[in-house]
Amino acid sequence: MKLRTFAAAVLVSFLAPAIALPQALTSLSSLRVGYSTRKNTVKPQGDLKAQIDALDAQIAEAARLGRNGELRRLYAKGVALLNGRPWTDEADFAASLVVRTSHVVADSAKPYVFRLEQIYWPSLNLDGALTAKVALRKRPAPPTPGAPPPGLPEVVKDLGTFEGVSRDLRESPFPFEVDVRDVIDGGYLLTVEALNNSMSIGTAALNVALRKGLDESVARLEGEARKAPESVRADILFPIDRMRNVNRGRLELRTFDPEKDFAAAEAIAAGAKGGKDPFAGRTGDLKRHYMLDAAAEILPYRMYVPTTYTGTKAFPLIVALHGLGGTEDAFFENYERKLPPLAEQHGYILAASLGYRVDGSYGWGLGTAPADPLTKRTQELSEQDVMQVLQHVRQQYRIDENRIYLMGHSMGGIGTWKIAAKYPDIWAAIAPISGSGAPATLERIRHIPEVVVHGDDDATVNVSGSRTMVAKMKDLGTEVKYIEVPGGSHSGVVAPNLAAVIEFFDAHRKTVRPTSHQ
Repeated sequence: MKLRTFAAAVLVSFLAPAIALPQALTSLSSLRVGYSTRKNTVKPQGDLKAQIDALDAQIAEAARLGRNGELRRLYAKGVALLNGRPWTDEADFAASLVVRTSHVVADSAKPYVFRLEQIYWPSLNLDGALTAKVALRKRPAPPTPGAPPPGLPEVVKDLGTFEGVSRDLRESPFPFEVDVRDVIDGGYLLTVEALNNSMSIGTAALNVALRKGLDESVARLEGEARKAPESVRADILFPIDRMRNVNRGRLELRTFDPEKDFAAAEAIAAGAKGGKDPFAGRTGDLKRHYMLDAAAEILPYRMYVPTTYTGTKAFPLIVALHGLGGTEDAFFENYERKLPPLAEQHGYILAASLGYRVDGSYGWGLGTAPADPLTKRTQELSEQDVMQVLQHVRQQYRIDENRIYLMGHSMGGIGTWKIAAKYPDIWAAIAPISGSGAPATLERIRHIPEVVVHGDDDATVNVSGSRTMVAKMKDLGTEVKYIEVPGGSHSGVVAPNLAAVIEFFDAHRKTVRPTSHQ
């Protein structure tokens, strides 16, 4: 899924609550942002405001008690109300449904096993066992911002009707085993429709990937990796590691393209025969991988290397941080795909990390660590991923150490201010876009020039965050160029201002002598 559509996808998942798409469930932080953005857009008044205010109090209490399933219900209810749709018992039941499996990415030569569950106890009263209709459908296209939610895509294969489905799918998940041997390799939407007395009361769906001979491909790649140079083993093993983490529910399938990633790994393995480095001398758009030891996980990063790079002279480097729900592909596939051509034109190497998870937040900067151990670990590894990618790029390419730049959008803009303040000796200039930060941290980076971009009609991250940071920078005497776009939305301000960001970077190199080596 392209990152410019992620927020829309979160909202569409609410707009059509009769279809639930889990495995690795959409993160609560993403749901919170989707709900808040919708609330800021609708600006509820009167009775609706009273309903939303009451709901916000319930959300706060559920968050305090750690009741994540209840939070998911409340966010779904909130967006339904904000969209003028009543929250019925049937909608409540539909939003509770999930499909889960231990093999989101599976070998289609074997029976496909999955189950229907619920993430909370719904309000709908049922008087008997349910029926389930199962189908494999075409993978839906990414949602179009502002468009009505799409219906279910075309059926590829009817997988059967199942009777005796429990009314209590929390206590008694319903197992399925279906034959997919005749299905062509690729990505699909697996749907399970629940019916009560022949009436549809909700559909759960799961994106899956089917590939014949998958187990043999895994064994073959593992063998090739053992013989390959150490420098490319992570590149060869990435699809196997990512597949296993997707299957464990740690990551969403959308962070992984099995067909593309397995094919890329096989090509790298072929190019590495005889101890060769298949990346030697390559320029252009590159996807690389490395093992983040602290996470025991192979992580991707994406690069653009200008065609003029030969290794004979040092090149400037831009580190780009994606927004919430995004991946390392954000600045390559979104924002009108403007950044790579600008990097080519102006002679910059571009590097973008995943940040460990799509909602990793790039650490907590100089602030207080999160109290929740899982959130703390995720954010810590997110920051480490950014810094490890920077280290790998410095090792692999001749980088001008006086011309390393940091930029990001949304969560990445927030992360830009956090990481710059924590590692102030690295950056020649930074560019937070549609972000916010902690003014108290700006003293540490007062020597770093900044170009800040924000729209004054941003419903996701209020423009006041950037205004406050810019005002503090001016008090400190920091060189800052502030671009506030009248009527500018959260994401709409990015593409039109990327050229201005690059021109700002062109004009600045590090002049303050580092106090420590990072």
